[in-house]
Amino acid sequence: MRRILIFTDLDGSLLDAATYSYEAATEALAAIRNLNAPLILVSSKTRAEMEPLRLRLHNRHPFIVENGGALFVPHGSFPFPLEQSALCGAYQVVQIGTSYDRLRSALGEISRELGCRLKGFGDFSLEEVAQRTGLSPAEAFLATQREYDEPFVVEGNCVRWQHLLEAAETRGLRCTRGGRFYHLMGANDKGIASQRLISWYRRLAQNDGHTLVTVGLGDSLNDLPMLEVVDYPILVRKPDGSYDPDVHLPHLIRADGVGPVGWNRSLIDLLSSW
Repeated sequence: MRRILIFTDLDGSLLDAATYSYEAATEALAAIRNLNAPLILVSSKTRAEMEPLRLRLHNRHPFIVENGGALFVPHGSFPFPLEQSALCGAYQVVQIGTSYDRLRSALGEISRELGCRLKGFGDFSLEEVAQRTGLSPAEAFLATQREYDEPFVVEGNCVRWQHLLEAAETRGLRCTRGGRFYHLMGANDKGIASQRLISWYRRLAQNDGHTLVTVGLGDSLNDLPMLEVVDYPILVRKPDGSYDPDVHLPHLIRADGVGPVGWNRSLIDLLSSW
């Protein structure tokens, strides 16, 4: 018997990059519910942003915040202890990332070192966050409640990507790129957090005599670590119809469609083939 576990990026994948709607993905979402397959939301979004979305999606499964900075597991998800977890309200939490204060300090250091203006969420006014993201003021406020990841922009074309990577690495940090922003973070990524969950769901499946099959969907470079650890990695088209040129895997599935349209189509095709 086969058990299916699905990981998905949000903005530009399950959610439309402009409207943040998942309406175009409702057919696949219904198919996932019918299969009783856990749908794991994996995002650069904060916990404060993701909790209301989980309610709208009627999603009660674990979720991964801020590019793998932390993993939130609702109580009762697994019948065994979870290593390196701590109780926090309704969750068992595995913290993987670096503190936000440290990231803010490091961004300033890197900006000065490279002689280029790097402007993070901590530098933006609430109005600027809303303008840059297309979120409402209330949603923008939730996006600023950061704990493990600092999204930022480079003002002007004054620095190369490789220089950003090197400056972060010398500080024991990482840089990645999402749909709208660069991200500065600690020794975490979406793949590390996803792998933790895969190991627990595999143990659960094996205890019941089942085989676990994993699927992952994303559209940007920051999704690559997640796509690398699943059996069926799916790359979704960006709003301009292109695929992220920096995402390469030998068995990569390229979704036929932009955002939730491609997300929906690729999952329906994959699930119906089993």
